[in-house]
Amino acid sequence: MSEHACPTCGRVLASQRGVAVHHTKSHGEQLPNRSCKNCGTDFHSEYEKQYCSESCRSQGVSFEGKDNPNYSGKRQTTTCEICGDAFEFYPSEKEGQYCGSCVEAKTWQETPDIAGDANPNWSGGKQQVSCAVCGDLVERWPSEMAEIAVCSETCRQEWLAENFTGEDHPNWKGGGNIEYGPGWNQTRREALKRDTHTCRYCGVSAEKLERNPDVHHIVPVRWFLNTDGYSVSDAHSLDNVISLCPSCHRKAEFGIIATETLCAEIGISPEQLPTSDSR
Repeated sequence: MSEHACPTCGRVLASQRGVAVHHTKSHGEQLPNRSCKNCGTDFHSEYEKQYCSESCRSQGVSFEGKDNPNYSGKRQTTTCEICGDAFEFYPSEKEGQYCGSCVEAKTWQETPDIAGDANPNWSGGKQQVSCAVCGDLVERWPSEMAEIAVCSETCRQEWLAENFTGEDHPNWKGGGNIEYGPGWNQTRREALKRDTHTCRYCGVSAEKLERNPDVHHIVPVRWFLNTDGYSVSDAHSLDNVISLCPSCHRKAEFGIIATETLCAEIGISPEQLPTSDSR
C-alpha cells in the first residue's frame, strides 16, 4: 500500500486526495493540481486550465491564421443574387447570397404579394346574397355565411319577430296562461313568510328589490296539468315552492340553477318532489 506525505508537515496519508484535503484544512492552502503549459509553474484550478494566468495564455496561444479558433479558411468570392456584384465571404458564415450593400438596403426583405387569390387562404372573396327581409343585396365573407342574411339591425329585428314566435321560439312552453286555481295565494304568502321575503338563492331582500320576490314552482305547474293522478292544487305545496328574485327566477326557469340546489335551499331532498312514479 503506497503512502503519501504532506509536503508541508510530512504527515503520511493513504491517498493523494487525502493529502490534498488535509493540506487545505490544516494549512489553509490548496495543493497544485496542474502545470502551466507556457511557464511550467504548478498551480491549482478546479477547471481544466492549461495556463496559470492570462499572460501565459496570451504568450502560449496564437490567434493568427489557422491558430484562430474561428478560422475556417480563406474568404471565397461569389456573386450577389440581387445586384450581380461580386463580393467575398467566409465559408463559416451563411452561404453568401447577398452582398453587404443589398443586405444593408434591405433589398432582400421584399414583402410577398398575398393579396386576393395570391393568398394561400383565399376562398373567393366576399359574396353577394339577398337580405331575407327586404331583398337588398349585401356582401358577406364565406366565413360569415349563415342560413339567412339580413342587411341591417331593423331587418334583423323584423326577421326575429316573424320567426321566433309561438312554437318557433326555443323557449315555447305550449302557450296560454295557466290558471293556478285555489290555494295558490295562500301558499305564496306562506312561502314569502317562510323565506323572510328574501331571495333564497342570492339573498336580496324585498326592501332592496322594492317589491316581494317571485315564488317559483320547483316542479312546474304544467307538469301537474299533464300528469295523470295530479291536479293544479298539488303543485301548491310549500315543499315545491321557493322565493326567488326575478333574476334568479329566470335562471331557475332556464335550468341554470339546478333543482338539487333549490331543494337544498328550502331544506328538502329532490326525492321528496312528486314524479310520475310517486302517485
